[in-house]
Amino acid sequence: MGNGPTMHLAVSLLPGNAPSNEPPAGGADFSLLARFLQKAEAAGLDMVLLADSAPAAGGDAPNRQVPFEATTLLAALATVTSRIGLVAAASTVAHQPYNLARRFASLDIISHGRGGWNATMMQDPTEAANFSRPEGFSGDDFRRRAEEFIGIVQGLWRGWDADALLFDKSDGRFFDPEKMRLLDHKGEFFSVRGPLNVARSPQDMPVLVMSGLSDPDMEIGARVADVILLDEPSIAGAKADDLKRRALAFGRSPGAIKVLMNVAPGAEMAARPDVIADRLEESFRSKSCDGFNILMPPLESVLDNFVDLVLPELRRRGLLRSDYPGATLRSHLGLAGEEGQ
Repeated sequence: MGNGPTMHLAVSLLPGNAPSNEPPAGGADFSLLARFLQKAEAAGLDMVLLADSAPAAGGDAPNRQVPFEATTLLAALATVTSRIGLVAAASTVAHQPYNLARRFASLDIISHGRGGWNATMMQDPTEAANFSRPEGFSGDDFRRRAEEFIGIVQGLWRGWDADALLFDKSDGRFFDPEKMRLLDHKGEFFSVRGPLNVARSPQDMPVLVMSGLSDPDMEIGARVADVILLDEPSIAGAKADDLKRRALAFGRSPGAIKVLMNVAPGAEMAARPDVIADRLEESFRSKSCDGFNILMPPLESVLDNFVDLVLPELRRRGLLRSDYPGATLRSHLGLAGEEGQ
């Protein structure tokens, strides 16, 4: 390894993009998906992002493409992996803040601090129709509602100090009231008292990944996100710089946010891995991003090409770490938290 910065790598599974002649690992056979994640873990990837099944493009397409509910799938995958980060998408339309915060806090404990929530700022009107909002939300209402939702979730995650829960049977003390922070939120869209009846996360709190950010959403991302996924490689660098500047204005360090660029190498991985490595290295060394989120169908053959052909080339160039630096997702990403200092 060189002494330069480390390139962070994630994989987003896109079940709907699998070729029809090869069964996807995201199908009804859980064991195939488990093997996929175990290979990604053996390769040292920082995290895998699991799609949410609630958004709908129309008809029954989402149920065909994403057969498992993402947080349920994350819990199952946590039992067959031990190091790789596990991030599930969950919609702010399809859930209530308290239930979602409780679910991800529980998942983070189950996975020993490897959990994360991917909150998208893109709404799908078809989804809202499944949750008693056939008219959907205006763009501005959706943004304000999502911002309030995310703030509540993070507030609930911060509701307990690390040593607040005592479980003292002899004295009948479940927690130290001096180390509990009652949220007592009353906002435009939600009213949530708190606290969660789940212990504090092993990694301080689950990692918040944000995606689908428009220009007006950048302010929100810079203030609260741990990881931001960006499209459009040609302008991602400018957006990354803008996000880091905004983070500073909110009193955060530039390193408090990791910006990953979405890329979809596809079949190129089996042809010219050096060309792919060149592209990734150029973007990374130009400081356009902190790493990449590889969009791929959950096929073992596609992952094998990436792991066996592209990763060795990146490691030869000193761009990747040789092993996981700690046990939690925050430690993998170099984010503040118990192990990420």
